[in-house]
Amino acid sequence: QAQLVESGGGLVQPGGSLRLSCRATGITFSLYAMAWYRQAPGKQRELVATIPNGGSTNYADSVKDRFTISRDNTKNTVYLQMNNLKPEDSAVYYCNAGLGKIGYWGQGTQVTVSS
Repeated sequence: QAQLVESGGGLVQPGGSLRLSCRATGITFSLYAMAWYRQAPGKQRELVATIPNGGSTNYADSVKDRFTISRDNTKNTVYLQMNNLKPEDSAVYYCNAGLGKIGYWGQGTQVTVSS
């Protein structure tokens, strides 16, 4: 059974950094495109960054040059390095694994950026 487990969220001051991790089990991780989404209270879930099983990464304009998505297929893990965090980055961050019409979600990890 597929399972995605996020970790690394927390409270950080503006300008600070966090690294989120998402470890996948029950899937052939290397075949899946991976992505990070986020959802703030009262807002729709939005795509933050994607990393396919081959090819280039993509980012939302709001996080370009601040966030970096990466993956380690030997550890079945995708990461999101977040630098220069802003209060508007506060949200629950979700990991997604996609392969064709198949998709899996993690349970989310809270990121709060506040002084």
